[in-house]
Amino acid sequence: MDLNNIGFDSSMLMALQDMLDMYEEPVRHATSRSYLRDGKAMAATQADLKEYPNAYVFLVDMPGLKAYKIKVHIEDENMLVVYGERKQDKKEMVKYLKIERRFGKFLKRFVLAENADMDAISAIYQDGVLTVTVEKKYPPETKPRKTIEVRVGK
Repeated sequence: MDLNNIGFDSSMLMALQDMLDMYEEPVRHATSRSYLRDGKAMAATQADLKEYPNAYVFLVDMPGLKAYKIKVHIEDENMLVVYGERKQDKKEMVKYLKIERRFGKFLKRFVLAENADMDAISAIYQDGVLTVTVEKKYPPETKPRKTIEVRVGK
């Protein structure tokens, strides 16, 4: 049902949505509220993961963001975190007839494999998709054992 078509003002709908986001679940601690918002952002952020012979590639949809507003970092030694936020311009004096595009946090967390090279990570943002490439590191090649001939001694 499109509430705008039955006489609701879009600014009133946005204010109502903001209030519902603030009080969507009764929680006792601010950290719990933050945890719930992060969970909601993670569920809403779309991502794909590809594995190539030499790298892992993460594709994260983050439409409408500027590249400088996207943060990529490593937490807890093996957790790749991708974060961004798209805010609605509330200063703009305009009446929305329909709102379908997503605003708010974009967040994804990925546990990296043991062979992920933490020193070889790159991120490129193009056409609303963030591509994070994590190179693989391989164990050092083992050298063949040197065989020592055992002789019979006197």
